[in-house]
Amino acid sequence: MSVTTLGDLSSSYALRQRNVALRQQIDRLTNELATGQVGDVRDVLAGNYSYLTNIERRSSILEGYGVATAEAGLYADAMQNALGTFNTFASDLSFSLLTTGNSAVGVPGTVMGAEAENALNGMIGAINTKAAGRYLFSGVATDRPPLANADAIMTGLRTAVAGATTPDDILASAEAWFNDPAGFEAAFYSGGTAAIAPFNLSNTESVTLDVRAIDPKLVETLRFTAVAALASDPASGLSDQEQAELFSKAGQGLLTAQDNIVALRADVGFAENQIDKVAARNAAEETSLEFAKIALLEIDPFEAATRLEEAQFQLQSLYSVTVKMSQLSLVNFL
Repeated sequence: MSVTTLGDLSSSYALRQRNVALRQQIDRLTNELATGQVGDVRDVLAGNYSYLTNIERRSSILEGYGVATAEAGLYADAMQNALGTFNTFASDLSFSLLTTGNSAVGVPGTVMGAEAENALNGMIGAINTKAAGRYLFSGVATDRPPLANADAIMTGLRTAVAGATTPDDILASAEAWFNDPAGFEAAFYSGGTAAIAPFNLSNTESVTLDVRAIDPKLVETLRFTAVAALASDPASGLSDQEQAELFSKAGQGLLTAQDNIVALRADVGFAENQIDKVAARNAAEETSLEFAKIALLEIDPFEAATRLEEAQFQLQSLYSVTVKMSQLSLVNFL
């Protein structure tokens, strides 16, 4: 009768191999208990990765849309704040102009003119605002500020109204110059003629934030402000009474124009609301996909703990056998 045995080298190799296998199993089970997810995805999915791949692909797409909605939200918020600042300058100036123009002892014309010029500087500064390195009101040309500075615009306006001798003539000449594409726009608008590209918020939704510095609603407010700043200019040759009249009419024009600025802000507010809604839906879908992925790959903690305890017991048993085998000798055997 033949007896098959393993040599010492073979036995040592088999023990080491079993040792490594048990250690790897313990590491995997420990990691599964810590993360709550399976370590061997192939075993769980039985080689069918289509569902998991679809979840991960959709999550990746939503992550990209998350960046887009965040960018659109930043852009819209900055635009809203800039329009708010613009409107505040217009509102404060209209009140001062109406008070000065209708008061028997109003503010001196030079002081009122300086206040109007300061407001014009503030308005242009608001329109030339940029967010994340892009100018907001330049249309597609986001790399450059849309408007020239107030001094340049005032110089152009003085030339345009030269020869006008009454408040009504000045207002009419200013309106013609600001509304003429070959006038104010051609000389002092540096932005693009096309709107900025829409922000894609999802597969089916996008939003366009097209408010440029040459929007008639903004130009109207700039026009009345510039005219008020020009009223006290010695070159205009207006008497104190005519200056007061021009201040009053410019103030009334600014007051009326505020409704248009409010309408612009409402349009931007609508876009902000749309961005927030889409962002919330995308975030909800992304969370749902994450839960689906967790459910697909999650483990049974009780089963994993039982298997870990079993593997640890087997490793301890293996150590015990190894120790006993290392203590064997021919003397003990005999």
